[in-house]
Amino acid sequence: MKKMLLIYIVIISAFMIYVFRYYSQQSEVNAWDSRGLQGDIAENYVMVTFQSGLEYWRNCLKGFEDGAEKLGVSVEYRGATQYDVQEQMTVLEQIIAKKPAGIALSAIDPGALTPMIDKAVAAGIPVVLFDADAPGSRAYSFLGTNNYNAGLTAAEKMAQLTDREGQIAIITLPGLQNHEERRKGFEETIAKRYPSMKVVKVVDGKGDAMVSRREAEKLLKAYPDLAGIFVTEATGGTGVGEAVKNNPRSKPLKIISFDTNKGTLDMIENGTISATMAQGTWNMGYWSLQYLFHLHHGLTVPSPTSAGDVSPIPVRVDTGISVVTKDNVADYYAK
Repeated sequence: MKKMLLIYIVIISAFMIYVFRYYSQQSEVNAWDSRGLQGDIAENYVMVTFQSGLEYWRNCLKGFEDGAEKLGVSVEYRGATQYDVQEQMTVLEQIIAKKPAGIALSAIDPGALTPMIDKAVAAGIPVVLFDADAPGSRAYSFLGTNNYNAGLTAAEKMAQLTDREGQIAIITLPGLQNHEERRKGFEETIAKRYPSMKVVKVVDGKGDAMVSRREAEKLLKAYPDLAGIFVTEATGGTGVGEAVKNNPRSKPLKIISFDTNKGTLDMIENGTISATMAQGTWNMGYWSLQYLFHLHHGLTVPSPTSAGDVSPIPVRVDTGISVVTKDNVADYYAK
C-alpha cells in the first residue's frame, strides 16, 4: 500500500511540474506576442576586443548597438588596449565577475583564452566569438570572415593585378589564427593556381604602421623585382603604402590590404593601395547580439546538444568579404 502511495505521489508531482513549466513557457510566449521580441534595459551584453582603439571595431560595435536597440537591452564595450593577451584575460575576468547577460568576444589568443571562455559558459553566461575564433572553447558560435577564403580572394585579385606573374611578399601577424588563415589561403592559392608567381618572403608587421613600413622598405631593397605585397591587416597596410610612396619604381608595386579604415580608403582613392578586403563587420556585431539574446532567454537550443537536437544557431557563420578598389571605394567611407 505504501509503495502504491509513493508511486501516485511521484506521478502527481511529475504532472504538476509539467503543468507549471507549460504555463510558464506559455506566459513567456504570450509576452513576446504582445510586445514583440523585447528584453529589459537591465540586461547588459558586453563586447570584448583587443586593441580597443582600432577604427576597425567601430562598425562591429555599431552592429552590436543596433541589435541592442531593436531588442531593448543595454550593451557595453570593453577591450585590451594593446595586442596583449594577459590584458584581455584580465578584462574578461572582470566582466565574468559582473555576470552579464552575454559576452561577444574577439579572441586574441585562442589557446590562452579558452579556459576563461569555458569559465564564463560554466557560470551560465552565453559566449559567442566574432572576428577571431577560439575553436577548442565552449563558446556557442563563431561569426566572422572565412579567413582562408579571404586570403584566396586576395590571391586571385593579386594575380589579376600582376598579370599572373612575379615575386610577391606577405606582411602579417604570425600566431593570430585569423591572420594565419589569410596568409595560408593566399599562399596556397598562388602556389596551386599561378606557377609564374611566387611568394618569396613572409614577414611580421606586428600590426604596426611603422614596423610594417620598415619591413616593406627592406623588402623593396631585397627584391628589386617585387611585383606585389599582401598585408593581412589595415594598420600595416597604410605603413606599406607609405614605404611604396617614398620608393617609387618604374613599374608600380601592387598592394592589397585588409579592412576599410579611412587611411586605407584614402590610399585606394589616390592609387597607392590597389585593393583591400572588406569584412562584414556590422553583421558580426548585430548577429552576435541577436545570438546572445536568444541564448540568454532560452529561445534556442545551443549546439551541439547531447540529445542531438538541431540548433537554429549555426556553429559557424561566414559574414562575408568584398573587394574594394578605386571603382567602388566611395561606397565604403563612413556616411
